[in-house]
Amino acid sequence: MMRSDRNPWVAFAALCACFFMIMLDSTIVTVTIPAMLTGLHANLNQIIWVNSVYLLANTVPLLLTGRLGDRFGPKRVLLAGLVIFTGASLWCGLATSPGM
Repeated sequence: MMRSDRNPWVAFAALCACFFMIMLDSTIVTVTIPAMLTGLHANLNQIIWVNSVYLLANTVPLLLTGRLGDRFGPKRVLLAGLVIFTGASLWCGLATSPGM
């Protein structure tokens, strides 16, 4: 049941902002491949695996989070996802090896 005092444009703006963050982060991962090769002392195969695992980690939880959104509410799941996404991005940014 939707409350009539809520503005749907706020939810749309939040959705667009989150999608922008995901696209920006994905672009950053792709653009920084040369820097990861030298900075992490990795070979191209390792970096391709890093990129593949990153993309899988972004797409695989979609079905689960959709169900969790139905159960616990989309706002809670979105906020939890943002916290996890930010923490994981920070952890990846501080990585010192391809495995990390």
